[in-house]
Amino acid sequence: MIRLAAAAAALLLTAAPALAQTADNKVVLTFETGARTGTVMVALYDSARAFDGGSASPVAATAVSASGRVIATFENLPAGDYAVKAFHDVNGDGVMNTNPFGMPTEPYAFSNNAVGNMGPARWSAAHFAVSGETAQTITIR
Repeated sequence: MIRLAAAAAALLLTAAPALAQTADNKVVLTFETGARTGTVMVALYDSARAFDGGSASPVAATAVSASGRVIATFENLPAGDYAVKAFHDVNGDGVMNTNPFGMPTEPYAFSNNAVGNMGPARWSAAHFAVSGETAQTITIR
């Protein structure tokens, strides 16, 4: 019986740091925009497959008014690698507008201020590690 209690206590002690670590992991993103109208739409991804256009959805998404300081916060994340896609919905229609060739006509950005080559930035350039509180300033162009 004592061995069982000791094993249960050991299990709880090893699980507690993992649970606490998840609760403390947070991403705080500050966006620099060229206009103070509309909304900044932000999507957070936890895999290259999802970020680079796979069928998976972002793990979290939010919309932040661009009328003042533009800060998006994602809390209670598991430790790991993440990447962000964002665009400034200047006209407030809820979608990223494009020209007839599919090129964006509204400003956009990626975590690490990564830039794409003939398309969006790739996971390899945009991902970052999250353990504890992680902050980035992203310029939307």
